[in-house]
Amino acid sequence: MKSLFIMGTPASGKTAASVGLALKFQQEGYRVNYFKPVGIAGGTSQDEDEDGVLMKSVLRMDHSLKDIIPCTVGPSYLSGNRNCVSLQEIISAYRRVSEGSDIVIVGGASFPHIMGCVGLDSITLAREFKSTAVFLIHIENDFSLDNAIFINSYLECRGIPISGNIFNNVPRPLLAKTQGVYQAVIEEKGYRSLGVVPRRPEIASPTVAEYFEALGGEVLSGKENMDRLVEDVLVGAMTIESALGYLRRAPNKAVITGGDRADIALAALETSTSALILTGGLYPDVKVIARAAEREVPVLLVHYDTYTTLERCAEISRRIRPADRRSIELALENIDKYVDWKGILKTLK
Repeated sequence: MKSLFIMGTPASGKTAASVGLALKFQQEGYRVNYFKPVGIAGGTSQDEDEDGVLMKSVLRMDHSLKDIIPCTVGPSYLSGNRNCVSLQEIISAYRRVSEGSDIVIVGGASFPHIMGCVGLDSITLAREFKSTAVFLIHIENDFSLDNAIFINSYLECRGIPISGNIFNNVPRPLLAKTQGVYQAVIEEKGYRSLGVVPRRPEIASPTVAEYFEALGGEVLSGKENMDRLVEDVLVGAMTIESALGYLRRAPNKAVITGGDRADIALAALETSTSALILTGGLYPDVKVIARAAEREVPVLLVHYDTYTTLERCAEISRRIRPADRRSIELALENIDKYVDWKGILKTLK
């Protein structure tokens, strides 16, 4: 049995890559299971990581969710009652899941360093499992490549074999630079590029419903369109004179503005807007609700201030659900079309 540890940072697309690789390996005749040693609490249940539910369904696993994800924590896991287990218990769960498998896909936490205080970070666990690592690079700027080279170097220092790196969810404006510059730089440093996967909104962009799950509050209109994709987030804090030009720059966006800024809200509704997020718990002018209803745009009223709302929005990422067959198909298509999956298999043999 071999294991492939999928590491990365938030928005790098670890879940989609895990789905695509697992299904591709299954197509090639391998018996594949999934294991995520450290899950992050969130979504509809505070003690359940949704990746386990997804992968259990996709791979038709008979194992319990507790075996698939033995430890689930939040960002304050050192305080109060820790919903976690020991390293030995994680290793025992891993052995149960891996029994009868040819390949186990191991899902990393949001960051490789998470749970480092208690020796359950991804690097330490990969070493315990004797895994081969794949690092997913979420490119935002040149610093993203610095981070990837640093992680590769650290993996190497810890004696963990590296299958390579996947530039995943690459925004269109950075696609040419990734293919022409970033790939060359990482390979010059002695680390392999396994492919460049362009960002696809259908699989990478969160829905309005996922913003509502994270922010709470009330839905004032547009409940029937909560499945709309949000490709960008803008803050409406400018003067009305400059608002329209600014708001027209981004399609399919969420606009965050104060509930008392009816002028900005109405301007946003005249552009390609997936959702209005009104902050401060201030109910908007009735004209805003009426226009949003005409345009069938969801309006979310939240009780955070604008800055806190923006911070929370930055943590939101797309969640693939078991019933979302289109996203699952796209995850497989991305691996098939853009990733050297054959090269990954060679490193596992």
